[in-house]
Amino acid sequence: ASHFALFAAVLVWLLTLALFGLSLLGRWELVPWLGSRWHLTKLVHDLALGVGLSAAATGIMGHKAKQRSFCNLPGYSQHCLYSAYLSASICGGITACLYLFSGLYCLSRRCQDQRDII
Repeated sequence: ASHFALFAAVLVWLLTLALFGLSLLGRWELVPWLGSRWHLTKLVHDLALGVGLSAAATGIMGHKAKQRSFCNLPGYSQHCLYSAYLSASICGGITACLYLFSGLYCLSRRCQDQRDII
């Protein structure tokens, strides 16, 4: 399950970098089907992929942290990954919230019928 969380984080990160690069260079028109629907593309990316996969990764890491919650007791001598799983869960939650805000911003721009990105 933690491999899925890592896959989801890397996939969303790489897609975000690609979309950001296209936005930054002003080359969104080069993508044939997505260029004319740029706000819809950003909206689907942010809400479906960003929030969905980040929330799933947060849930997985939170569940794994809950499973390992016993190992932070004093006197426990084995290697403990509780803090790593908890940190990953918190970062995933923050990421999901940021993608949600970005998606809502794209939704408001789409409702206002703004064509350009800037």
